Amino acid sequence: MNAKLTLPLLAEDTATEKSREFLSNTRKKQGFIPNMYGEMAHAPGALSTYLHGYDWFRRESGFTPAEQEVVLLVISRENACHYCVAAHSMIAEKVSKVPPQAIRAIREGAAIDDPKLRALAAFVKEMVQKRGNPSRAGLQAFIDAGYSEQQALQVVLAIAVKTISNYTNHLFDTPVDAAFASYALPTGTK
Repeated sequence: MNAKLTLPLLAEDTATEKSREFLSNTRKKQGFIPNMYGEMAHAPGALSTYLHGYDWFRRESGFTPAEQEVVLLVISRENACHYCVAAHSMIAEKVSKVPPQAIRAIREGAAIDDPKLRALAAFVKEMVQKRGNPSRAGLQAFIDAGYSEQQALQVVLAIAVKTISNYTNHLFDTPVDAAFASYALPTGTK
């Protein structure tokens, strides 16, 4: 069994001044503070970097909301992050309107029917698995699907941001929040 951190979940009234503002802003925007943020608050730099990078990816990546969610969900699945797979599955369905078949395929490690989303998912998966060293064929398939070289760099940003969150969740074995608990993978699923 892997080692787990035992630091307590932080809230606005228990976090340091450096993290308090991030948690307060999150509560105002989302209506609650996700467990992951309450854990990340122990390292304000990690929380700040995560929130800033995530916001940049959402606003400036050039991907549609559905494509963004495919990227984030594939990374989370490849990193075996139970928390982020649940959260991004819910966002994919309820907010970003990812086709249901694509959500199921990513969660199950199967092929996506939509050819453009399939090429995106394949590139992201290769980038994670090969630690940023895609094959020429993998990069070319991504470009041929209609994505730009600049968007390949946006995938790097998404991997960086998700690595912060995925690894935090591994260290804490973060309990999935009630808001997306129904999207949690069955125990023992990658």
